[in-house]
Amino acid sequence: MKLAHEERAGTSWDRTRSLSRGLTSMFAALTLLLAAPWGSRAEDGGATVVEPPYEDPKVVVDFYFDRPEKAATALHWLRAFINPLMEAPYGMAPEFMSIVVVIHGTELVTVATKNYDKYKTIVERMKYYAQLGVKFRVCRLAAEDYGYTPADLQDFIEVAPSAMTELVHWQQQGYALLIPQVPEKHFTIEEIR
Repeated sequence: MKLAHEERAGTSWDRTRSLSRGLTSMFAALTLLLAAPWGSRAEDGGATVVEPPYEDPKVVVDFYFDRPEKAATALHWLRAFINPLMEAPYGMAPEFMSIVVVIHGTELVTVATKNYDKYKTIVERMKYYAQLGVKFRVCRLAAEDYGYTPADLQDFIEVAPSAMTELVHWQQQGYALLIPQVPEKHFTIEEIR
């Protein structure tokens, strides 16, 4: 004959053991789910193609280059960010991407209206992205260093008080910081691959 406290202890033990088994099963299932690839490996081997579950992005892009022409390459970073998200499997509409480009290096001269003919290709690409919803912010302090007022800049440009405060502001709002690297190219792809 079991005593009352032994009966309660046995019941409590059974519940604990059952709960432990349930948690172990849930943990195993979660581990399998997290370990499962988002993509698939090619049948003939090679790398695994992944399709991470990206969410609507929020990014602030820091343009600060030693030569104005480098803005053209930096805009390829913007393209490489936006285009894959617009394509399958994501199909994100540009209006769900929150992108701010902060301009405060020598590339600032590319958005001066007087330099349009010289930097037309860069400006037209910026205009295209601005139509998709990308904000282009110029640092007022840098603009003043170049002798520019807001009236001297393209009409899609917004002037912020300072690039530094702007970069910090957007990061405090949860935006990721993207800093395009535009090194001098010494080899063609064909030469080094």
